[in-house]
Amino acid sequence: MLLTSYLLAGLAIALAWPVPVWLSRARFTSRSPFTTLIFWQAIALAGGLSMIGAMLIWGLAPLGDNLLSGLGALWGVVSGRLSADHLGPVHLFALSAAVLLGLHLVFTLLLTWVRVHRHRSRHRKLLALLSNPAPSDSRTVVVQHDAPVAYCLPGLTSSVTVVSRGLMEALDPEGLKAVLAHERAHLDQRHDLLVLAFESWHQALPWLPTSKLARGAVHELIEMLADDAALRQVDSAVLLRALITAATGEAPPPGASSGLPEGDLSAQRLKRLITPSPRLSRSARLALVAAAVLLVVAPTVLLVAPALPL
Repeated sequence: MLLTSYLLAGLAIALAWPVPVWLSRARFTSRSPFTTLIFWQAIALAGGLSMIGAMLIWGLAPLGDNLLSGLGALWGVVSGRLSADHLGPVHLFALSAAVLLGLHLVFTLLLTWVRVHRHRSRHRKLLALLSNPAPSDSRTVVVQHDAPVAYCLPGLTSSVTVVSRGLMEALDPEGLKAVLAHERAHLDQRHDLLVLAFESWHQALPWLPTSKLARGAVHELIEMLADDAALRQVDSAVLLRALITAATGEAPPPGASSGLPEGDLSAQRLKRLITPSPRLSRSARLALVAAAVLLVVAPTVLLVAPALPL
């Protein structure tokens, strides 16, 4: 049991710092955003399992030689059938920390969802008053504002894309098509669920530097996925000019390479649109997916395998 807790603690430390830092600095991520997103999700899930599992196994060590027997003995202690003499202060602290961390993660996820749901509900009510349906698309509404604005508002039963009158006037039909395709990709691929998960992780563990790294990386990766979806309908030059116009309010002159906006339209996104790199090879993508699966399986095996009959 102690060896298992040490292994889980080591995996938790690796997934809390060196592995996320490496992935956030890796140059291949923009060549396969979808695969990289899978890897980020594996890091978050395996890291949480490892942290909770290490403390749980450490706390149960005096009660059994595996997780199941330890949990059975712990229930006996809670119900008063067994003595708690074997549990020292350190073990009680570890068990309490495991339970509290697990509840904290779940509660923060639920609280984040409630906050987001309330914010979107209020936003929908405002849009109902301040916007009009787009004449050519029932899933798009137009707000009467001069500033260039384009975003999507996800929902459980209905989702909508919002654009401003200023953006529609600043873009030609192909540019508007590119922006709408980008925003609809966010809705169709349910990127809001990924953002919710990693935002709640950051809110639950703000002291963990990698939660901030993961949140930033996921935001950029889903923007790249939406760019890729838009590129199936327009070419890269049209999408680039549309995104710059949406970000700055002014269309760049043809061939412009300076004065590009910052923020959501990051340097990495601009680079992959201006000078696209070849997609990551199939073998490399399969290797990343296999590594992601291994990350999730490893803590699960360490927790459950010792209790399985040989």
